[in-house]
Amino acid sequence: MISRKNQLKAIEKSELWDFVIIGGGASGLGAAVDASSRGFKTVLFENVDFAKGTSSRSTKLVHGGVRYLAQGNISLVKEALEERGLLAKNARHLFKNQKFVIANYSWWQRWYYLIGLTIYDLLAGKLGIGKTTSVGKKSTLKRLPNLIKKGLSGSVIYHDGQFDDSRLALNLAQTAIKHGAVVMNHMKVVDLIKDQNGKLKGVYVQDKETKRKYALFTKVVLNATGVFSNKIMKLDGRKKHGLKIVPSQGVHLVIDASFLGGTEALMIPKTKDGRVLFAVPWHNKLLLGTTDTPIKKSKYEPIALDEEIDFILETAAQYLEKKVTRKDVLSVFAGLRPLVAPEGDKKNTKEISRGHKIIVSDSGMFSIVGGKWTTYRHMAEEMVDKAIAYHQLEFRPCQTRELSIHGNVKETSNTDSHYYIYGSEVQEVFNLIAQKPEYNERIHPDYDFKIGEIVWSVRNEMARTVEDILARRNRLLFLDARAAIQAAPMVAKILAEELGKNSTWVKQQEEEFINVARAYVLS
Repeated sequence: MISRKNQLKAIEKSELWDFVIIGGGASGLGAAVDASSRGFKTVLFENVDFAKGTSSRSTKLVHGGVRYLAQGNISLVKEALEERGLLAKNARHLFKNQKFVIANYSWWQRWYYLIGLTIYDLLAGKLGIGKTTSVGKKSTLKRLPNLIKKGLSGSVIYHDGQFDDSRLALNLAQTAIKHGAVVMNHMKVVDLIKDQNGKLKGVYVQDKETKRKYALFTKVVLNATGVFSNKIMKLDGRKKHGLKIVPSQGVHLVIDASFLGGTEALMIPKTKDGRVLFAVPWHNKLLLGTTDTPIKKSKYEPIALDEEIDFILETAAQYLEKKVTRKDVLSVFAGLRPLVAPEGDKKNTKEISRGHKIIVSDSGMFSIVGGKWTTYRHMAEEMVDKAIAYHQLEFRPCQTRELSIHGNVKETSNTDSHYYIYGSEVQEVFNLIAQKPEYNERIHPDYDFKIGEIVWSVRNEMARTVEDILARRNRLLFLDARAAIQAAPMVAKILAEELGKNSTWVKQQEEEFINVARAYVLS
């Protein structure tokens, strides 16, 4: 059991940390695992909940990036494919070897994509997860029976990784704690502590539940707040660094899996705006996305634009026999990518690098921006290595290439049931559900999420709010927003019982969640 009370005691007792990490997304949590597994005294603070921002709103792919290969960015593709192979070993419970179908509707497509994706496989080397093949029309329709048949000549089949992003974030938090780190959600860094020479010495944080403030002193501060990095940089009084964080919005639609049929994914290699579009099976639904729209202002709950929704629906209609309408969309969610570009006006976000950048301020603060989920481990290793060298800490080698992530199992999990997300802890979850008859009751009649799982998430997964549960522990908000709204009152009451909250808190939680969830429902 992870005790918030015990985590706070550890903060109070410590006089000096090696690393203070700001931000509980992929980059920050990866850094916390890296630093703590090397033996450094590490603490991480997340303003809301782990993966609240971009890191829970991805296309759920662990991939090298076929589009980056087409652009000739071989180094990024090779690095990502290596990281994909490592994650396949280190988090087998969340990693799925997913087959992707590229439907061929013209004679040249077969050879073009077969050759390109064979190179993609070769770049993965020994960490490859499957061989690209070509099949005819009959075999293609057996795999994906609801593809448009007219003009279809066959398809190219390749392999990539698929996962649950917010569950991996949670497991990284648990892994860091296992290695001695203190990891806290719902705690905000409100200011920085500097000495008379302007060098960074620590942070002030506020517990958003108790409103209590703490001062923590540290050797290194890592800013891993993604699209919100500039806010921490402004606290630092940073000077111009020649780079601009350009938020790019990606929208996803979730629909019933029957629109595609089968268990394989569809990759649409070229859309009218030059992007690729995916239709990926996920938790027994179908995920359609994504877009790439420049956004001026970063916010925790970005709103999908009508033109983005229409673009996805129109593109899907070119491949699916049964047309998807707005009424068929169970949930729509948007995320912001923290892309990095040279200073200046950057409107075409498709052309901005998906690589990451590490910025060191005059005060000694390290900020990491850009990158993607697939390469989170490598990014963390690079950042911690550079921070060690810059701040002249004792060098300790990285341990994460072979480090098993919390929940890892010996064999890849069976993803037919949603319980696979618990990995090695699944039997403990079942044991808890069996303790009381009411724990075996569903929180919604259409979904197999049990009351006992909510209790488990509070006691073992640091869930503190209705949104923590329904958005990032069981993903119901992302799978079916209307169902999540209907389940919210029951979830709020269960949380209140576990956390010792009153009826006023329950009402407030219901209202706050429903206000957020309405944006996930298409009217």
